[in-house]
Amino acid sequence: MANSSSESNFIQVTPFMHVQDIEAALRFFNDILGFKTLLRMENYAYVQRETAGFRIMEEQGPEGAPPGNGRFAYYIDVRDVDGLYAELKPKLDTLPTRDVHGPADKPYGQRELLVLAPDGNLIAFGQAIEAGKL
Repeated sequence: MANSSSESNFIQVTPFMHVQDIEAALRFFNDILGFKTLLRMENYAYVQRETAGFRIMEEQGPEGAPPGNGRFAYYIDVRDVDGLYAELKPKLDTLPTRDVHGPADKPYGQRELLVLAPDGNLIAFGQAIEAGKL
């Protein structure tokens, strides 16, 4: 059915993050990154902060989720990465220093804050750098 209003049809992208320990993932998203759990079931949760959401699925055992390797990133575009860092800094300081990078300007025109989740997946917050400021 076609969208008859002037609003766009797409709302947001909500990636699935497969983890081995949903409780650790929820503590990370809620306590460290300031997300809120909007839905919680036995092995599934939906967390959201403003327009960014994640569907988190716990999968254990031999068929379960492999641990992240720090290379796979969930990228969240933000308007003010430095403001977000200032807000999160007290909680980020509780993480190992190697698990937090930035905010730092990147040669591809983004200023980024990178945070390693407990399962090894990388959460990236990025803000476009204005032209001429690289």
